[in-house]
Amino acid sequence: MFENFVLETVVTGRGPIRLRHGGSGPTLLLLHGHPRSHMTWGQVADLLSADFRVVCPDLPGFGRSYKPVDEPNSRFSSKREKGLALVELMERLGHHTFFVAGHDRGSLVAFRMAMDHPAAVRKLIIIDGLPVIEHLERTDWQFARDWYHWFFFAQPDKPERAILADPVAWYSTLRPDLMGREAYDELVSLIHDPDVVHGMIEDYRAGLRIDHHHDREDRAAGRKVRCPMLCLWSLDDDLAQIYGDPVQIWKRWAEQVEGNGIKSGHHIAEENPVALAAALAAFCRRS
Repeated sequence: MFENFVLETVVTGRGPIRLRHGGSGPTLLLLHGHPRSHMTWGQVADLLSADFRVVCPDLPGFGRSYKPVDEPNSRFSSKREKGLALVELMERLGHHTFFVAGHDRGSLVAFRMAMDHPAAVRKLIIIDGLPVIEHLERTDWQFARDWYHWFFFAQPDKPERAILADPVAWYSTLRPDLMGREAYDELVSLIHDPDVVHGMIEDYRAGLRIDHHHDREDRAAGRKVRCPMLCLWSLDDDLAQIYGDPVQIWKRWAEQVEGNGIKSGHHIAEENPVALAAALAAFCRRS
């Protein structure tokens, strides 16, 4: 994976960010979800690199990127702060405008980048995600049952202790046959690192402490994503089963939305990279 990509760490004003980048053409930034690192994108990045300059960072708080400083409201782990760091990263790489696609927790950062930095984001692709406030306001018994980790991870101390007691058991669905051995071995190493686990959990705490306030403020002010947006979701996961058609929800937040499901489980970049890469390329190529 990541054939002819460069692995490096770029120092931003908020801290160092590890990334791989390669390929040629218009720039596409890919943001991973929980508990992954940039390595989850390896197969997709190779498929896209002939037509796009692909940038795959570890999100702040994840992987080998910087871990935000703790605050009672988790503001440095907010998606707004992470978006700022990633816009700076792209500028340091010489990319002042770019497409951005985010999966899972990365979708929240991608959404915030498009909202806060409309001059930088040319198109937005959301994969298996909704604004935090939509999740919280639509919470019912099914969400609480199946996505209970949102609320467990919001608690102090206990999530880290539970995960670090047996990280491989906690993340029991990791599959080296899908991820690739290199990505699997690195992820096993990462989930045994207390700093990484804490950084990932703070991302969830920020969602319930501060991110939803940013969403609510935008909604009250009537702000929407102005660039074209594509919404994708995994057909064998439960986002659409819990909430209905994600496109209809995203129309409340973006001026131009289209979307469809893709046959896959939740970790779509690993489970169906060909279909995902094709969907990203088709949407970004379209004028």
